[in-house]
Amino acid sequence: MLSEEIERLASTAIDCGLKIHIELGPGLMESVYEAVLENRLRKINMKVDRQKPIKIMVDGLSLPDAFRCDLLIEDKLLIELKSATMLANLHQMQTLTYLRLMNLPLGLLLNFGGETFKQGIKRIVNNHTA
Repeated sequence: MLSEEIERLASTAIDCGLKIHIELGPGLMESVYEAVLENRLRKINMKVDRQKPIKIMVDGLSLPDAFRCDLLIEDKLLIELKSATMLANLHQMQTLTYLRLMNLPLGLLLNFGGETFKQGIKRIVNNHTA
């Protein structure tokens, strides 16, 4: 079961994303939406890490910069952003893999490229227990 705090963070991030989509519309580069969303969340006093390098260990090999998550909110909520006409299954699998590697329960896959923002919101839940 997801904590109320994580659900609150997710709700706030989605609300901010919706406002950004209404203001800017679809079609901009992913990095623009990422920067604007980071700024909006910081303005409401949330801790936001952008393009945070994530370290993983595989077979005794340490990969300090194996991947970068777009946004990490309060060290609890992963947000992956896209600016594509449609989300692909690969985007959802990527987000789930990041959640598992970071041992986080919830991630949001937010696509700013569609006609409506609602079409581009995917909640990805990590049910994997380590």
